[in-house]
Amino acid sequence: MSPSVQLILPIRTCLRCSIRKDWLTFSTSQSFRTSTALRTELSTDEASPAPAAFPPLGVLDPNIVSSPRLERKLFRTTGQQPIGSRRRRAALQNSKNIPFEQLPYQCFQEARKLLLADREEKLKQIEEERQRIAKAQAVPAMQHGGVYVKKGRIIRMQKYLEKLKILADINDPVIKKRFEDGEGRSSREQKSQDMRSNANALGAGDMNRPIYRYLADRKWRTQKRLLLMQRINQMHIVPDILPHLDPTAEVRLAFGRRNVQPGDFVDSTVSETPPRLDVQVFDKGVRLVTIIALDPDVPNVKTDGFDTRCHFFAVNVPISPDSTSVTLSRLSRVTQVLRSWLPPYAQKGSPYHRLAVFVYEQKDGTETECGEFTIPRTVKGGFKLNRFTRNLENQPVGVHLFRTIWDDGMAGVMQRAGVEGANIELKRQKPEKLPYKKKDGARYR
Repeated sequence: MSPSVQLILPIRTCLRCSIRKDWLTFSTSQSFRTSTALRTELSTDEASPAPAAFPPLGVLDPNIVSSPRLERKLFRTTGQQPIGSRRRRAALQNSKNIPFEQLPYQCFQEARKLLLADREEKLKQIEEERQRIAKAQAVPAMQHGGVYVKKGRIIRMQKYLEKLKILADINDPVIKKRFEDGEGRSSREQKSQDMRSNANALGAGDMNRPIYRYLADRKWRTQKRLLLMQRINQMHIVPDILPHLDPTAEVRLAFGRRNVQPGDFVDSTVSETPPRLDVQVFDKGVRLVTIIALDPDVPNVKTDGFDTRCHFFAVNVPISPDSTSVTLSRLSRVTQVLRSWLPPYAQKGSPYHRLAVFVYEQKDGTETECGEFTIPRTVKGGFKLNRFTRNLENQPVGVHLFRTIWDDGMAGVMQRAGVEGANIELKRQKPEKLPYKKKDGARYR
């Protein structure tokens, strides 16, 4: 390398470093620089009074608690569940608490105007459809072609009316926000709020309104119902107990404060007390249901098979979209309970037992006389579910299941329930060996 080149290389390197340093300084200063108009806008915003903020982070507010420890403390002290998702509550801690309808976004406000205009049009269609239904009901049945034709036509018109009610509110962002945040719950739902340990499992809102029932049904079918059907198929509830099952109502089960997921193992001391059900239906009106709890895994030593045992049987239980809580221990023993709660138990050595809780909707909402049926503690040949439901002409609308197995507290549970066999251990019978005949050794010589 020539002497001239050796002199130029350090100078060129120095120039590159100085140029890069100047460029970084220039870009950094430009990135944090603000215009005069923006400065004025920022100063105006700082001078304006701040809106009402949320309470400090130390206060247990169901709108802003975001840690699991504070959520548990909130439930212990006030009995309230957090509102909305944890991510939403964490974001609200630093927000300005601007009302949702007044968000300062022009596109959002213009879109709301279009949605309001569409809703006004749907409300007109709803009013017109109501008038058509009133006219159709006033016309004699002979002009419709008979009683059944008139009844079918009115039912179709009422279904279309319910569809219009849903379409009127399905695009409203305020409705969606209230559903996801858990606002607008009825007083009865607030009392049974402890059934929903996962805050707002199906959202919330006034379940008497068709839009909230539709949103809750859609969310349940895309999440919870899929898990329930998977457990039903994996544990062979279908066809071991019923040949076919299509749940249309969500059934949640809890022992005290413990919410039981479908297929969970429950300790014998926990399941000794009657559970609490939360039956959420998604169509309007009050109806009567029948609740049956079965154990299809009762060992039968004589037949070397399994029988079915009834653990609970109750009829004439009223439920509605906004009245969902059913406490089995509080049902009337005179007009509702046919078979009181028998604690689930499994003898030592037997495989786990499946406990299935079925909810049947009674036909036409008619009451069932408790004197018509007698549910004995043990039934020869096992409890036949189809025999009772066929007589009642009911249809299954919901199901829940859990499992139990022999544990340390099972013997005490069986003794307190008056069940014999706690000192018996079941063992599998060894298969008989095939007859063996010693072969002649001379053939191997």
